[in-house]
Amino acid sequence: MEATKTASCLPFGIVFICIGILVNLIQATCFLIVRPLSKTLFRRINGAVAEILWLHIIWLMDWWSGIKVQLYTDDADTYRLMGKEHAILMPNHICDADILLVWLLAQIYGWASWFFEFIFLDRSWEKDEQHLKSSLEGLKDFYRPFWLTMFVEGTRMTVDKLLAAQEFAASRGLPVPKNVLVPRTKGFVAAVKHMRSFVPAVYDVTLAVPKGQAIPSLVRIFERQPSEVKIYIKRYSMKELPESNGDIAQWCKDRFVEKDAMLEEFRAKGTFGGKLEIPDGGPSLKSLLVYITCLCLCCVGMYKFCQAFSLLSTWKGNAILAGGLAMVVAFGDIFFEYTKLPKRALIAAAAKANMN
Repeated sequence: MEATKTASCLPFGIVFICIGILVNLIQATCFLIVRPLSKTLFRRINGAVAEILWLHIIWLMDWWSGIKVQLYTDDADTYRLMGKEHAILMPNHICDADILLVWLLAQIYGWASWFFEFIFLDRSWEKDEQHLKSSLEGLKDFYRPFWLTMFVEGTRMTVDKLLAAQEFAASRGLPVPKNVLVPRTKGFVAAVKHMRSFVPAVYDVTLAVPKGQAIPSLVRIFERQPSEVKIYIKRYSMKELPESNGDIAQWCKDRFVEKDAMLEEFRAKGTFGGKLEIPDGGPSLKSLLVYITCLCLCCVGMYKFCQAFSLLSTWKGNAILAGGLAMVVAFGDIFFEYTKLPKRALIAAAAKANMN
C-alpha cells in the first residue's frame, strides 16, 4: 500500500489509536477494581466501552469502503434468533477481512478482545487444550448472548493452501475440496463438548464473493475499494449434534463438504438460490455518529495538547509533530504490506479467474 494512501487513512488511525488507548485504560482499571467484586458488572462496562471502539470498524466498512454484505438464512426462525441466543459460528476463512464481516453482524471485536473474553491460542493442542477448556467454561455465566467464532480451517484461503489441502485430502481418501480447506476439528470438538449444556446452537456460516467482485482485504478497505460479500447462515440445534468426539469431528467435516458443494453452485449461479434473503438495513447510523463524535473530541484534545506544549508555534514542535505523523504512516504501511497475500498466490488466483 502506497504511503500516500496510508496517509489518507491517518485521521481514522489517530482516532482509533487514541480511543483504543482510552478504552484499554478503562478496561484495565475495571479488570483490577470491578471484576473481583462483580464479574457481571465488569462485563457490562466492558461491553459498553468496547462497542464505542469497534463501532469505528463498522464505520470503516460501511461508510468509508462501502462494503456491501447480503445476508441469507435457511429460514425466518434463524434470523429471528440471531443475537438473542448463545451460538458457535463456523465460517469458512476466505481472507484477512472476513472476521470484519462477522463484526458487521455482531459489532464486537478488537485488540481489547482479551478483556472481552476472546480466547487466544498458540495453535498447539498440547498448550491450548486446558486453556481452551477453562476459557469456554468461563462463558457459562455470560450475561448477554454471545457468538463464539471458530475458523476451523485454521488459516485463510490461498491458492497454495488449497492445493495443499487437496493433496492432503486425496492422500487420506477424503472428499477433495475445491473452495474450502480441510477443517481441523479438535478445537470445534472441544467447544461442542464443553458448551453444549449452555449454548443452544451452531451457526454454519458460508462466506462467498460473487464473480467479478474482488475479495475484500484490509488493504482494499483502507483504499476505499468497495466489494460485495454474500453470507449464508444455517442454524443447527446443539441437540442435533452427535455425542462422541469422533462423531462430532465427522459432523464438522460433513458440513464443510456441504459448504464446498454450495460454494461450487454459487460460483455457477452467483447467488444462494432458494435461501431466505434478508433485506439490507443500510449503513449503521450509530457507527457514523460515534465516529464523528470521537473525531471531534480527538481534534479538540490534540489541539489543546499541542497548545500546552507549544508544538504548533515553534520549529522544533513542528518537527516533532511531522516526525510523529511520518512514523505513524510508516508503521501503517508496514502493517498493510504484512497483511497482503503472497504475490504468487495472487498471480495464481488471477490466472484461475481468467480460466473461469
